Amino acid sequence: MTDDFIAVIDGSTSKAAHQLSDKMRNGRLAMTLVKDVLESLPSASSLSDFCRAVTLRIREVYERHHIDVGRLKTHAEERLTASVVVYSVSRQEIWMIGDCQCLADGAYYDQPKPMETGIAAERSTIIHQMLASGTHTIPQLMTHDDGRDVIVGQIVDSCKWQNILFSVVDGFEIPLEKTLCIDASGCEEIVLASDGYPFLHPTLEETETALHRLLRDDPLCIDQYKATKGLMEGNLSFDDRAYIRLRII
Repeated sequence: MTDDFIAVIDGSTSKAAHQLSDKMRNGRLAMTLVKDVLESLPSASSLSDFCRAVTLRIREVYERHHIDVGRLKTHAEERLTASVVVYSVSRQEIWMIGDCQCLADGAYYDQPKPMETGIAAERSTIIHQMLASGTHTIPQLMTHDDGRDVIVGQIVDSCKWQNILFSVVDGFEIPLEKTLCIDASGCEEIVLASDGYPFLHPTLEETETALHRLLRDDPLCIDQYKATKGLMEGNLSFDDRAYIRLRII
């Protein structure tokens, strides 16, 4: 959060064996780079200005680390990737790149990846079969998700559609038609959140309550909310999460 921009930035789970930094995984590095751009972005910048600036910043990191950009064109899973939802104070706009979500005076907006619903449904079917056959139990699957193992190849394969069928920040040109720019002028309250919240509500308490109810009743995320991963032993939720509520005065 700065005087000019408020954002939720969600680094994508790393799917590459090699990490650019020995201090953090690729998804967190991507988040940090997006944060750096927002901290220095001129207040009057547009969504397209932001897209250009953040793409250039990540591309500079590729070049500094001598990363083969030609290889990244065909191995998108190795890119530094993040989703972000930003509120521009000056322009009174909400910008969405990737699969974050928001509420603008109660109106809900999101940008889910187009193929993720099908992949999550397949994982759900596979795990239900495992449970029905007696080969697996819920506690076992919360220790090691064999259902995710089956579909992880599809998740990696879907990365090739980044900035083609859906937008992300990854150092490659972001197609503006795959982003969302919401006119928030006149809005009194705005909520920005990552996709780690399956149900978004006007308050953090309501949103956390809905999440905890899901984790209690459907910890594998295969019924009430079908996801590509579930709650694992030792974790607090099935995905990392961030939530910020703005009251415009």
